Amino acid sequence: MFSPDSFRAARWLRTCNLVLQVLLFLSLFSGLNYLARSYAWRFDLTAQQRHSLSPETRAYLRGLERPVRIVVTLSETDQDPEIAEAYRDLRGLLREYSYASQSNPNGPISVEFIDVYRQHQIATQLGLSDSNTILLLCGESRQQVAIADLYGVSERQRKDFRGEEAITAAILSVSNPARKKIYFLTGNGELRPDDVDPTRGLSVLSDELRLRNYAVELLSLATTDAVPADADLVIAAAPQGRYDARTQEQLRDYLSLRQGRLIVLLAPGIPHGLDQFFYDWGILVDDVVIHDGDLASYTDNGDLIVRDFNPHPITRTLIDYRMPLRIGAARSVRPDPGRGLAGGLEVSVLAATAQTAWGEVSYRRRSRPEYNAGVDLKGQPGLAPDGRLGLVATSERVQARGDLPFSVRSGRLVVIGTGDLVTNQRIANPGNQSLFLNAVKWGIDRDAELNIPPRPIERFQLALDRSELLKLRSLLGFALPLATALLGLIVYWSRRS
Repeated sequence: MFSPDSFRAARWLRTCNLVLQVLLFLSLFSGLNYLARSYAWRFDLTAQQRHSLSPETRAYLRGLERPVRIVVTLSETDQDPEIAEAYRDLRGLLREYSYASQSNPNGPISVEFIDVYRQHQIATQLGLSDSNTILLLCGESRQQVAIADLYGVSERQRKDFRGEEAITAAILSVSNPARKKIYFLTGNGELRPDDVDPTRGLSVLSDELRLRNYAVELLSLATTDAVPADADLVIAAAPQGRYDARTQEQLRDYLSLRQGRLIVLLAPGIPHGLDQFFYDWGILVDDVVIHDGDLASYTDNGDLIVRDFNPHPITRTLIDYRMPLRIGAARSVRPDPGRGLAGGLEVSVLAATAQTAWGEVSYRRRSRPEYNAGVDLKGQPGLAPDGRLGLVATSERVQARGDLPFSVRSGRLVVIGTGDLVTNQRIANPGNQSLFLNAVKWGIDRDAELNIPPRPIERFQLALDRSELLKLRSLLGFALPLATALLGLIVYWSRRS
């Protein structure tokens, strides 16, 4: 007869109790996982909120209407410590983007880290060959983010992380179905974006622009009545002859009446016919060829090295990373001293020569260049740039909007006093590429900064003198092992007793 007090009954009761405990534990564990997945709470306890996106970015992500794919080819094991640091910073940041976009079924953000060498097939399909690339894809649109855009730099040392601002701006750009359109002028012997010639072609520049989600087209103003309405930026790259009065009027209407954007590159010794047009915008382009008496201002192959820049969105990267320009023959570009800057006109010189340079007026004589006081052009003290000759200048009109406490930007003009800044053989120089692409961003208004604060990079350093280092070594090498052994002896004797 079965007795509840028997040994067998007790064993069954203990078994059932264990099974019930396991089932209860599994139920509790499953329930907690369900709650954590469906109703997750995340807290960022870092002082600078390093693991949180700004409210502005989260608002943009909630409004995305198309999915965005982010592909990163950086490696944590890269021999360059700055690349490895960028990988770690990006990995945490992009994880937040992916998490924040999960609530938006229309615009999720997917993140992939790939090795271009081990995952060669995927990299080839994406058109990636560089191991240090950040690529954003949305439909047919694609845009790259430069590593230099991720950090604020001072004295060649990274001071803050601006990755969120750079990534958010790129997401907004690549997810916008309307691509910004850039027109290159043709008809006057200008450099062309479809030309692969090393000295006259701009095909590499064209590829770089398309990688940044710009549409590139050709434009002949001789066959049209006006600059197209969809032109976000017009580029005149080293014209080989004078623009006629009709073309000048078309450009004037585009900049003044339609708040257009224009970049002009001018080679020295070639008449361009835009003197009156530049006068209207407060810029004087001198008919000189720049020479420098200091051999340190030239490379071995005779390129002029430009190291002096004024702060501006176009030159920020060059100043932060101390990147020089390397250019061929150049002419002076400066504020017109005879033009009053009325009507909200703002003229700035962005790049200038060294103080030892001058503008050779008699360059057509083909004699040995030599500075002649009172004849050749020299930078004047007290006139911007102080004691130097300008090479790159910008001009823009700021229109006041009635009595309101803000203004509306109007036309923008960039004049570069050399024709070969971004030809196929020169755009490989980081300074040349950075300056021109930043000029494009400034012209198209992509330079407008989001209200996303940079995150300071915290560095900690332990400074010990010789005696303190000896004490630390003694503590780690003798005191801690001795304390551990003493504790073991105490435990041993306490158990014996």
